[in-house]
Amino acid sequence: MTDDATATVDATDELTEVVHAEGHENVTAEHASTLEVSSDDFLTPAGDCILAIEADRVPADFSETFVDACQDADATITATIEAGGHTERVVGRGDPDLSFDNERSHVCRTSEYVDDRTVMVGADKAATDVNRDIVAALADGADATLTLRVELGE
Repeated sequence: MTDDATATVDATDELTEVVHAEGHENVTAEHASTLEVSSDDFLTPAGDCILAIEADRVPADFSETFVDACQDADATITATIEAGGHTERVVGRGDPDLSFDNERSHVCRTSEYVDDRTVMVGADKAATDVNRDIVAALADGADATLTLRVELGE
């Protein structure tokens, strides 16, 4: 986590962090409970939750303001994934145990499980639910943008 003001605040009291990554030929997006964007420079066929690799930022890079907002159990967190002219939106929530300490991966979880890679819990989609057009674009190596937004809890 950095002290830098990398998160932006917009007029609707949302904080935003943006990550750039790229697809890979082994993207299958078949995992039923998670989806992931990784900073790794490789992807094996076993990585069926991974949508993109070579992320230019990791959770540990995010601003303290953004992290603090995500640690509110009432916060709504939205992950927007854009690639190949397609967009997918995943909505989940924050949790007091989200640490954003990981220096490798961003994981959205449909469950309540939290580890240092988790960026949201209670997600309304996992990798298998992602539109197949965006999955195909990522499997063709398309550039990807992951935008994480947190709406401040009441």
